[in-house]
Amino acid sequence: MSQPTTTFDPNPPPARTLAYQSKLPKLPIPPLEETCQRYLTALKGLQDEAEHEKTERAVKEFLEGEGPKLQERLQTWAESKASYIEDFWYESYLSHSDPVVLALNPFFVLENDPTPDRGSQLPRAASLIVSSLGFVHDLRKGMLDPDTVRGTPLDMDQYTRLFGTARIPTARGCKMEVNAEAKHIVVLRRGQFYWFDALDDDDLPLLTEREVLRNLQAIVKDADKTPPTEVARTAIGVLSTENRKTWSSLRSALAKDRTNASCLQIVDESLFVVCLDDAVPVDLADLCSNFLCGTYDLQGGVQVGTCTNRWYDKLQIIVCADGAAGINFEHSGVDGHTVLRFAADVFTEGLMLLARSINPSAPTLFHAPLSPHSKSYKPPKKGAHNHSPSNSSSLYDTVPKKLEWRLTPTLRVGIRFAETRLSDLICQNDCQALEFRGYGKNFMTSHGFSPDAFVQMAFQAAYFGLYGRTECTYEPAMTKAFLHGRTEAIRTVQVESVEFTKTFFSEAPAAQKISALRKACERHVKLTKECGQGLGQDRHLYALYCLHQRQQSGNLDPSPDDPVPNGSLSNGHGSREPLPQIFADPGWPLLSTSILSTSNCGNPALRLFGFGPVAADGYGIGYIIKENGISVVASSKHLQTRRFLDTLQGYLLDIQRILVQLHLSANERPAPFVDHAGILRDSKTGRPINGHGYGHDEYVNGYEDTMPGYSFFDSGDVELLGGRKKSPYDNVGKILPLSDY
Repeated sequence: MSQPTTTFDPNPPPARTLAYQSKLPKLPIPPLEETCQRYLTALKGLQDEAEHEKTERAVKEFLEGEGPKLQERLQTWAESKASYIEDFWYESYLSHSDPVVLALNPFFVLENDPTPDRGSQLPRAASLIVSSLGFVHDLRKGMLDPDTVRGTPLDMDQYTRLFGTARIPTARGCKMEVNAEAKHIVVLRRGQFYWFDALDDDDLPLLTEREVLRNLQAIVKDADKTPPTEVARTAIGVLSTENRKTWSSLRSALAKDRTNASCLQIVDESLFVVCLDDAVPVDLADLCSNFLCGTYDLQGGVQVGTCTNRWYDKLQIIVCADGAAGINFEHSGVDGHTVLRFAADVFTEGLMLLARSINPSAPTLFHAPLSPHSKSYKPPKKGAHNHSPSNSSSLYDTVPKKLEWRLTPTLRVGIRFAETRLSDLICQNDCQALEFRGYGKNFMTSHGFSPDAFVQMAFQAAYFGLYGRTECTYEPAMTKAFLHGRTEAIRTVQVESVEFTKTFFSEAPAAQKISALRKACERHVKLTKECGQGLGQDRHLYALYCLHQRQQSGNLDPSPDDPVPNGSLSNGHGSREPLPQIFADPGWPLLSTSILSTSNCGNPALRLFGFGPVAADGYGIGYIIKENGISVVASSKHLQTRRFLDTLQGYLLDIQRILVQLHLSANERPAPFVDHAGILRDSKTGRPINGHGYGHDEYVNGYEDTMPGYSFFDSGDVELLGGRKKSPYDNVGKILPLSDY
């Protein structure tokens, strides 16, 4: 994935953010025959011969029967749409009935702020809030650079749903509501809600960073009057973790009271939510769990973890007690690439504000001067448009206010059981992280590999090494080069990747293993390019499936506010057409169930990135490929998550050893020679060789000595390349010939 960021321009042209929006092409609907062939290719590595032959018959029947008719209907239906998949895609997310926590919402962990003054929680939170307000201002004023990839402009529509957006549960499903005029933010502390205005009507910030900090200090002081053991009793936020239909019912009960309805409106229409946690993560796993689902911590049988301090229906900026910060976002309207741009820009702005504190003339990333309605506003000495803060400051509520919820016995019971069900979910899931520092992008590219393809094959090898089989794997390819583009599914398991894993775990020579890896990576690169061009199989077939289902229900444009259907499907004439054979075949659910759901989301502003598994017996894997390392977050339900990451690390070290040894063998230096004067010289340069050892043999032997017999399954103990120091006792004692035993 590209690394989006804004470039500084002191005088940005107006409306540049959407400058290319009207010129973007629509996502193509591929020819049906090509899509079906891709579908068969994607399944070939996952099925045995008999299963694949059955799927081939189902596809043939589809192409000769219902398929062309559905294709024609889809083309006609899409003529009036910005994207043929968009409506179906939103419906798939918004009709999700399970809790969104752990199932839908991803998270980012930001790198630590290098500014000394922002090393603690509240200064870091204040900085992130002020930088976020600058981003909102520039976005709304059209001053942000449009996203591009290698000069190709990308769709910017998702940014309209990044702020002021809420996921609202209904009896039929969920809907998104967007407040494009949002001016205030909501702050959570110990499960209690506070709010204050942050922007004026011109989207200029009303508060300085110091004033935001003062507000946060007041919020913490008030919230911390509530003992930790009392928080869970009234933690309204845990209701957003419920099953969506249950949450819809409880929300309706909550909104019957006018005060509660007003509180809900304030939360829904806020720019974003800031969660101030009163806990410090003890390790990487705890850190990731905190941003994914909150922490589980019982005291005397009472939940006191951070899991009660969330609102999952909106964009959340989460800051721990030690200043560690991250983002948890509602995924329906935005993809990771969009939120990544926001996170990267906000992080960069923080660094530029640090520079400005040293040099007042230093530029900042955003162009949001302090509002003239701010109490701290100082009008220019030669300004013709001076505003009077004293007359206008009362228009805005910049002093934090606490939301007072009125809880009935029914709502208190709902909160109680929502918390216990959430606690169950947290206990059932395991989130672990690996910050691999052995090598990264530089090493992979130096050996001729695409970094993403290289890491994807590492996931395949690690899973095979742990379980002895290959399972369906998903990676999203961004399609934002098209109007309202989202993603296409890269199905990593191909014939070439299956051949690679089998070869790697065989007795094949090292060169053959690397050759198989190269073929698998080359296939993955080709597949990624095709999917980025909208030429995949998942989205097209899913659109045909959804169109068929809508035709059967007699409603081509359903709404979450529609009455709940009675469960019977018909085409409006009382009859129900059978499901096309391609969707009734076992191959369809096989390809739709991603045992390994993976996503690559990298930027220097990010430390870690992750999400929950999408299959009950699978892994959710978020990864960042850095210049000299790889960060991986894996989560699963009742699986050996830590062991999977340890196995992955073992593979990464093993494949490094093989590549280095092959490289050294191919570039082996001739043996040194002794000249007439008895001086040992390098055979290429003729220079004298001083000291012990020749270097090359020591380099190779260093790898061989650390791989005692079991190769892959022992490679987790290998010291990192270049990090091994020669022991002062290296030549002391006799080496035992273990092979004799």
